[in-house]
Amino acid sequence: MPPRAELHLHLEGSIEPETVCEINPRLTVSQARANYRFTDFRGFIQSYIWVNNQLTEPVHYAIATRRCLERLHAHGIRYAEINLSAGVVLWKGQEFGPMFEAAAAAAAENSNLEVRWILDAVRQFGPEHGMRVAELAGERAHRGVVGFGIGGDEARGSARDFRDVFAFARSAGLAVLPHAGETVGPDSVWAALECGARRIGHGFRSIEDPVLVRHLADRQIPLEICLTSNVRTGAVRSLAEHPVRRLYDAGVPITLNTDDPAMFETTLAREFELARDAFGFSETELQEIGANADRFAVRGREVC
Repeated sequence: MPPRAELHLHLEGSIEPETVCEINPRLTVSQARANYRFTDFRGFIQSYIWVNNQLTEPVHYAIATRRCLERLHAHGIRYAEINLSAGVVLWKGQEFGPMFEAAAAAAAENSNLEVRWILDAVRQFGPEHGMRVAELAGERAHRGVVGFGIGGDEARGSARDFRDVFAFARSAGLAVLPHAGETVGPDSVWAALECGARRIGHGFRSIEDPVLVRHLADRQIPLEICLTSNVRTGAVRSLAEHPVRRLYDAGVPITLNTDDPAMFETTLAREFELARDAFGFSETELQEIGANADRFAVRGREVC
């Protein structure tokens, strides 16, 4: 059975070059594609910023959402928790409310998918910035926002700096869903857990700390694994070196995800194929991993 749900997907990273040209008709597809080329994490961030800078009006977020959900539906996805880079919207000096309302309205048009939103802050902008995003998330819990997370440069912002922000988010009924353990080691994951993380975005560098691996397995804290993303950004040197198999065999629950599918040229089905072909996951194991996306979905349940 093909995967039917995804928990780690960035709206902005789902925007295909063709959709960028729909948003900004002054660009050609070749010009747009040129801005999707990168060789490391820093280059990826620059590409991600370029895409975000094309989104200047609410209608752009509506178009991005429609096209994202059309592709998800075409691939059999029925449930998605989508990260929306609210912190980047604020960084651009834009009013977040109209952008979110446009995206939410576009999602409501598609009856084929159940969509929930996670608002993401930029960790290197600091906890005050994070609190602004957490407040935006809390205000929109009735509009399908179920989580608050932090992304960006792990080396420039520990989750511990956001302890009070995460406490606020939890008090607002939001799940704490930070990125951690992608480009920085296990301490980044420990910091996220200390702040009440419900799931860990990426988190594969937990493998470097056997105590942390046991902790994740014993408490069934899932890692949102994004194989192609980790290779394309250089977070792992090669697919063969990715520790996903070792994490799974140690009992750590995992989900498979695309992260930024347009920028990494992947689909959720492709991620499952990679897990099968490169790491020897059996059909039974893949079904279990697919079921984990439903098992660990937030869906607006009380999380405090």
